[in-house]
Amino acid sequence: MTDRSDGGPAIHIAWECLSNFIRDDAFAARLVLRNDGDAPIAPGWTLCFNTCRKILAETVSAGYAIAHVNGDLFALSMPGGDAWMPGQTHTLDYEALHWAISITDAPLGFYLLPGQGGAAVDLGDPVIAPFARPEQRQRNRGDAVPTADAAWRFAQNAALSTLPEDEVGRITPRPRAAHFTGGQYRLGRDAAVVHGAGLDNEVRFLRALLADLPPGEGVVTLAIGPVTEAGDEAYSLDIDAQHVALTGASAHGVFNGLQSLAQLVSPNGVLPLGAVQDAPRYAYRGMMLDVARHFSSVDTVLRLLDCMAAYKLNRFHFHLTDDEGWRLEIDALPELTTIGAQRGVAYPGRSCLPPSFGSGAAVDASSGSGFYTADEFVTILRHAKARHIDVIPEFNLPGHARAAVEAMRVRHARLVAAGDLAGADEYLLSDPADTSAYESVQLWHDNVMCIALPSVDRFIDTVVTAVAALYREAEVPLTVLHTGGDEVPGGAWVGSPVCQASMRAHGWTDVRELRDDFQGRCRAILARHGIAFAGWEETALTPRADGVLAPDRRQAGRDFHVYVWNNGGLPHERDCATELAAAGFDVVLANATSLYFDFAHAKHPLEPGYYWAGFVGTRDAFDLAPSAGITGLQGQLWGENVCSRARLEYLAMPRLLGLAERAWSPQDTNPDWNEFANRLGRRELPRLDRHGWHYRLPPPGARVENGMLQANTAFPGLGLHYTVDGADPDTTSPRYVDPVSVHGVAIVKLASIDTHGRVSRIVTLHLESP
Repeated sequence: MTDRSDGGPAIHIAWECLSNFIRDDAFAARLVLRNDGDAPIAPGWTLCFNTCRKILAETVSAGYAIAHVNGDLFALSMPGGDAWMPGQTHTLDYEALHWAISITDAPLGFYLLPGQGGAAVDLGDPVIAPFARPEQRQRNRGDAVPTADAAWRFAQNAALSTLPEDEVGRITPRPRAAHFTGGQYRLGRDAAVVHGAGLDNEVRFLRALLADLPPGEGVVTLAIGPVTEAGDEAYSLDIDAQHVALTGASAHGVFNGLQSLAQLVSPNGVLPLGAVQDAPRYAYRGMMLDVARHFSSVDTVLRLLDCMAAYKLNRFHFHLTDDEGWRLEIDALPELTTIGAQRGVAYPGRSCLPPSFGSGAAVDASSGSGFYTADEFVTILRHAKARHIDVIPEFNLPGHARAAVEAMRVRHARLVAAGDLAGADEYLLSDPADTSAYESVQLWHDNVMCIALPSVDRFIDTVVTAVAALYREAEVPLTVLHTGGDEVPGGAWVGSPVCQASMRAHGWTDVRELRDDFQGRCRAILARHGIAFAGWEETALTPRADGVLAPDRRQAGRDFHVYVWNNGGLPHERDCATELAAAGFDVVLANATSLYFDFAHAKHPLEPGYYWAGFVGTRDAFDLAPSAGITGLQGQLWGENVCSRARLEYLAMPRLLGLAERAWSPQDTNPDWNEFANRLGRRELPRLDRHGWHYRLPPPGARVENGMLQANTAFPGLGLHYTVDGADPDTTSPRYVDPVSVHGVAIVKLASIDTHGRVSRIVTLHLESP
């Protein structure tokens, strides 16, 4: 046993789901804690951690207590306990709501608060016991969704086949029309670029593309002019034996054509002769990134924008604020980032938000903390502009607003202490006398703005003014601002004297009227800045007399942009997107069941991601049949589990390609998944490899019948390797091509491996006892 190198105690933490079958909507779990240090831990210690499953305090083993702090933060203690001696183990069981079937359901981000004072000590994540038994792998006894094991994957992939080369599309997303004759044209890095006016940005992109080719010549002409297909983003690309000619209906159309050219040209500069005529199905083709729950660096955001542009996505919904973080510097309100952008354990002289999603005690040591300076945000805007991507910022309110509420509470306290009472109230977002009792979906008790305060309007206007100034500096128009508006918990405002006084003054009897008034004020603030209002679907719905939510036609208009996340795919749901579009709203379909890329790809204990609306694979996005009348589609990457760039890329890709295909390509009543899967495995994944993307490599499907190993992959063409000696597969291991005899073999291991040698999750088949 030994203490850690930093002098803190060494504590081994293990967690196990015991059973999801104990009773309705609850599961049993066990924590095992062992002092692996050389010294005792003084009595009075508290062990804090985050968990997405609400623990039922009354079920905790005798002698221990687990209290809900706020949000997903819980605190374990041992009231009246003695010192925790070296080698001593504490084992405690508890129950929590819902179920636990994967690593995402386990608690994480443990840290110790010493009983005698002193700094918090980060302990990291627990060792998670395997989910092996049915009561650990099923959400309840009626859970009919099978675990995505090797046999399940083999069955899912069984209908796929490797297509002839000429039957696999060359461009993703699939263009409206493309024909290739079989000849070749070669481009080199010294190719001549002939272009018309207004295409300087596109010429820079083309020259960067040419710079990666071998030495050589050629001719590429770029022009804005008439094309076959309709719309500003349309283009025509012609490749003959003398040159490449690209014409776009606008600069954006030319840029889209360049993305297709980039996919057609091989690393050695060879292009197929032929022609492409193309235009998008939807004007809005978007991707949302949540950087509030976990912060993503500027470089990570720019990299995502590059990938979006490569697949012709043109809207970047930037979720900048939520309960757990405010990520944009606002000069007039520094507390938004000095407090609202920092997560950890506060100490004298340092205030911050509490740890969430496993971010830990140290303020500066995880992706729980961070923000974009004004200059960095301008850099992001300019980078997006050069790629013809509109950035739609989101500042979530009135709910999902705890980071802002807490930051302004700290500001208020600071100015009150300085004797500036008027200044303290200027941007206050909460009513100090509010006794409202509520709990948000994410378990917060104080995350809603007090929308009857005039200071809330002043706060919003100040933020919008600052953001608009950054857009002007970047020379980018700010036309739409997303205000969130979702998941305001019931019970908010009912205990606020300020809100109740406002309701009496206006003759309102329902807090919904208070909220409708607030939303109208938000729209008016944005309108004064020439900005359209956007929000999640809750902002456009209102209860009918029978209590059922329906489109609020009083607010309908093309300047009201609605993002529908809860649309079909779940029992008893209506086609909300179609109803809102028919009512006159501008609707973007962003439904959870197909386009939530933070969800687990499949039901497997080791697959990261939430799954409250199901499991979402690349095919779910590809197979989406969009509602009638919508403006477009958007993928969502919520940030609760995006703790690193590698995790972001794993969750986003290759699902983003399924989104791009469905948002761009012509409507298809019978989309060809086999062709698309071949296109990914043989063209797009190797291309992503060249750019170093850590996309999800699907584990192989496999089974053994009559002593023969049969294996397959979700994307034909992807490398599949195996071993029969117990070693983990790598690029030197045999590549699976045809069934293999495994008579007498005890263990088979398989993995998908990309062109750079990166290995998927390893699949292990135990065939017989050794």
